[in-house]
Amino acid sequence: MAHEDRYGLPLSTSSHEAASAYREGVDLMLAGWTGTAETLERAMAADPDFALAHIARARVHGFYQQGDLARSKAALARELVAKRGTERERSHVETLALAIEGQLPEAIALTLKHIDAWPRDVVVLSLPLGAFGLFAFSGMPDHDRARHELCERVAHHYSEDWWFLTLYGWAMTENGNVARGRAVTERGFALRRANAHAAHAVLHAMFEDGSIDAADRLVDDWIQSYDRTGILHGHIRWHQALGALEHGDAARALAIYADVLQPSATQAPPLNVITDGASLLWRLSAYGHTVPEALWLDADATAQKLFPKSSLPFADVHMALFAAATQNQEALAARLAAIEQRLGDGKLPAGPVVPAICRALVAFADRDYASCGQTLSPILGEVVRIGGSHAQRELIEDTYIVALMRSGELPRARALLDARLHRRPVGTRAGRPRWASSATKKTSAWQQVPARTGRAIRRIADGWCSGIPSGLG
Repeated sequence: MAHEDRYGLPLSTSSHEAASAYREGVDLMLAGWTGTAETLERAMAADPDFALAHIARARVHGFYQQGDLARSKAALARELVAKRGTERERSHVETLALAIEGQLPEAIALTLKHIDAWPRDVVVLSLPLGAFGLFAFSGMPDHDRARHELCERVAHHYSEDWWFLTLYGWAMTENGNVARGRAVTERGFALRRANAHAAHAVLHAMFEDGSIDAADRLVDDWIQSYDRTGILHGHIRWHQALGALEHGDAARALAIYADVLQPSATQAPPLNVITDGASLLWRLSAYGHTVPEALWLDADATAQKLFPKSSLPFADVHMALFAAATQNQEALAARLAAIEQRLGDGKLPAGPVVPAICRALVAFADRDYASCGQTLSPILGEVVRIGGSHAQRELIEDTYIVALMRSGELPRARALLDARLHRRPVGTRAGRPRWASSATKKTSAWQQVPARTGRAIRRIADGWCSGIPSGLG
């Protein structure tokens, strides 16, 4: 009997156990659920010559930056599929192998060609769709639109598939269609609640539409079913910490950091370890809260071990946060030199926005707010090139707004806040801050800041008006 995957594509294995474990393992991987690696290894054990199980396991190694293991399994998968594999499986293995090896332009080109031929090959289709996917890390300025358009192109092949609805809705949200994106993602989430990627995508929509309290309740209700070892466990709690900051609750945000994000507690993949930790600590500091120096130093020490050299621009920017906050000039100089070298060699697709962001962050930490603002102003529209999600990249815009306020450029800050309000519904992020009634002596400055904006960004303005130090440097 011929075996197929869940989407009706043939599998080159004669083992019922291998095919069954592969189908289960792929579903677990697509859901970001625990047990993925072990289930794929069951498939490999049941049929050691089953190439697709090996390349799927290689992809999971790649998530955790286990490069040698990922590349060795990819190489074996290439050998196996050449001996026993269909045309679709050979293309599948080659596409994933290129992605694992970091050959992004080649991987993107083959991904698109493959999807044209086999649009229901979900493992390949997943490659460009995530916040850390091929499109996001390609350096392209329109990767949000590209993801959405790709999903639109293949949507008729999927109907009410829980995985596709999750990613389709998230692509809509990131491309600016928040209401429809949330509704589509919630449909996928309802079909499979044991789906961390769906919970995560819904949280992104809630971040964009202002449903901060609803997001907090969602995490509290849902996270109990998700093991702490899950690939997105820490990141989902990071979203909850952002919600705490919206309410000015620094103590709760720090408690979440201590529980699941700090190096001694996290079980997340390396890229999430550095990006979630650095961005939360930076936001806390920028919003005027005190971050113990020991937290920065501990996190920086771990980050330097995980990413000792310049690599992904998204990682480099977050490494610059650590360097700036800890005044690690030596590490920053070495990283900037490497980034500039890659830029000069034409090997930095994201372009000059990467070193510019790094320099602006250092200026901010040094309290040179005018220089920070001058550096960020011409490149804000290019920040998207570093990849990640809008919620993650908003850190740069927030830093720019703080820099403008602290350098006395309130009209420009107001313009940015107005633009944010036009693209994002007010929702529960509106409301008069608790300090407002006692701020009568500073109203001339504060009145230039929109009244209908989020609590956290209003706290930034409050910090400027009240002279609260940044907490950095």
